[in-house]
Amino acid sequence: MRESVQAVQAEVMMSFLVSEELSFRIPVELKYEPTDPYAVRLTFHLPGDAPVTWAFGRELLVDGVNGATGDGDVRVSPVEPAGGRDTDELPGEVHIRLQVGSDQALFRAGVAPIIAFLDRTDKLVPLGQEQAMADFEADLDQALDRILAEEQSAG
Repeated sequence: MRESVQAVQAEVMMSFLVSEELSFRIPVELKYEPTDPYAVRLTFHLPGDAPVTWAFGRELLVDGVNGATGDGDVRVSPVEPAGGRDTDELPGEVHIRLQVGSDQALFRAGVAPIIAFLDRTDKLVPLGQEQAMADFEADLDQALDRILAEEQSAG
C-alpha cells in the first residue's frame, strides 16, 4: 500500500466470480485522488486482458460495506454468511457488481482491506468535505479535452 499527499492507493486480491462453479483471484488496484474527491477508481488486472478501470462514488463503496447500495452500473453489497450475521458486526466480504448493458461482472473482496483503504481516503479528504477539494470547471475542461482527443485519435 502506498500513500502520498496526492493519492491513496492499495492493491487487494478479489475473486472474479465467473459462475457459481468458477471463480479466480485477481489483483485489483484501488486509487483515490483528492483532485476527484467524490470518486474511487478500481483497476482490474484480468489475465490475458488489458487492465480495466472503473470509477464510481466513494460513498457507494462506503455504504456498500453495511448494506446493499447502487441502482445503476455499479452495485455493492455485503456478503451474508450462511448463518446470517449480527447487525452490529461488519461482514467479512463484500460483492461488487459492475454492469455494461447486459454484460456484468461480479467480484468478491474482503471487507478489511477495503475499510483500510477507505479510512486512508477519509484522512486525506474527510467524507462530507469533498466540495472544498473539487474544482468542477477544471475537471470538466480536462474531461472534455480527453474525450475530444480520444475521438480525434479514433477517427
